[in-house]
Amino acid sequence: MNSCVLFAEVIQAPELRYTQDTQMAVATMVVQFASLRSEEPPMSLRTVAWGNLGQKMQAECKVGDRLILEGRLKMDTIDRPEGFKEKRAELVVSRFYTVEGNIVDHPAQPATTPMATPTVTTSVTPRVAPPPPEPEDINLDEVPF
Repeated sequence: MNSCVLFAEVIQAPELRYTQDTQMAVATMVVQFASLRSEEPPMSLRTVAWGNLGQKMQAECKVGDRLILEGRLKMDTIDRPEGFKEKRAELVVSRFYTVEGNIVDHPAQPATTPMATPTVTTSVTPRVAPPPPEPEDINLDEVPF
């Protein structure tokens, strides 16, 4: 199953359009999120929301807002004029939540864009995975499902 949850900041305001045939609303916007390495620049991603969710996104989201986006990732292949094909990722949004305040994603580092009046502060503590089982504990005769 293709499911994704992403914490991101809106860098391009939502644009609302309608399909020609059914006049269904579709909102697109660009968000950015921190890369896994602190020395790398933030990554950007195009998001799409359909129908009532698209109208809600266009009405409620603006540049600078921080969102938690839930949806599925989609890859589009685009033919470039230079003669090669380019793949672009896109998030098809099924739910979104606005986040207010300062979010601390790296406890040792300050947030990259502090807000004037922080109202929420969280910290993510990594979970430690249990050690792998000893080789003699693995039963290869049983199907695991």
